[in-house]
Amino acid sequence: MGVAESAGPSPDVGHDDVASLIPMVRRIVAARVADESAVEDLVQETLVRVLAATGRVEPGMLEPYAIATARNVVVTSWRDQDRQRRNQHRVVDLQLPDAPDAELLAAEERTAVTEALARLSDRDREALLAHEVSGRDTRSLAAESGSTAGAVAAQLNRARARLRVEYLLARDHAEPPTDRCRPVLLALSSGDRRRQREVEAGRHLLECDLCARLSQPLLDRGQQRDDAVRVPISGDADIVAARQAARELAGRLGFSSTDLTLIATAVSEMARNIVRFAGTGEVVVELLDRPRRGVQVVARDAGPGIADVRLAMKDGYSTYHGLGMGLPGARRLMDEFAVVSEPGRGTTVTMTRWCGDR
Repeated sequence: MGVAESAGPSPDVGHDDVASLIPMVRRIVAARVADESAVEDLVQETLVRVLAATGRVEPGMLEPYAIATARNVVVTSWRDQDRQRRNQHRVVDLQLPDAPDAELLAAEERTAVTEALARLSDRDREALLAHEVSGRDTRSLAAESGSTAGAVAAQLNRARARLRVEYLLARDHAEPPTDRCRPVLLALSSGDRRRQREVEAGRHLLECDLCARLSQPLLDRGQQRDDAVRVPISGDADIVAARQAARELAGRLGFSSTDLTLIATAVSEMARNIVRFAGTGEVVVELLDRPRRGVQVVARDAGPGIADVRLAMKDGYSTYHGLGMGLPGARRLMDEFAVVSEPGRGTTVTMTRWCGDR
């Protein structure tokens, strides 16, 4: 397993060097593009290209290179828009098929719920039915069982989490392929982040197609947390979604617009490398508030991995067998940066930027 960690950016090109380019790049792009959201995307694309070239650009030439790159990025964007406009007439608007019979769907729902309930323990099933169907409160259930209201509430929460998992399995007529599947799905269903770390839920979702598919409704359910977001990565659209999610989430902490651009650029490059070298993966963005305020980004995949992480962290390193130039580039933009990779099993990049330190 390869491990590399950095407590801050590399000394040659740091935060200030990159940040100083952003206002200039934004002015160049904004003078040519009217859409504000498109401006931000093009600014980030420019920074990614500049970062990838820092090892090749001579001292003192970084600013001219950034100017030329920004103009080229805008021209490429115009060319793509023109191509889409000229081919618009070829798009076929297919009419959606009629919805399935509602009565049949309702019957399938009832069958799945009944089967899921049958998979619960007698104790959990009776408590859940008494509370949800009969309307019994936790105090009366606690008095009947010789327990406490808090203990009954905790039992009900665990029962609901298991019921959600068993319902999804029954609905899809699926049987978990490994012993790890149910513990991972239960940790996701209950929203227990400590348990998710213990069972390595993130890595399992990258390795198990069934759990990856079933995890989405569990993760989306009620948006249990508003200080974290998980973005599955498999294509260019996901790269855009990841950097927008990071920018919006980090914006709540009061980061400057320059800092937000740097964070979004780092996320964009990590997501881009997942698509390029691993095919699929995920980016998780989380706000930190203790003991310091900041944003942490974890980009992970189950791809080919990196044979020599320390070599991959050097400027000018490039390979089609693992993450390449995005590593040193993203490291310059963040305060803390760590890479863990195992050939054949994948790579996890964890990076953090703190708010208010500069």
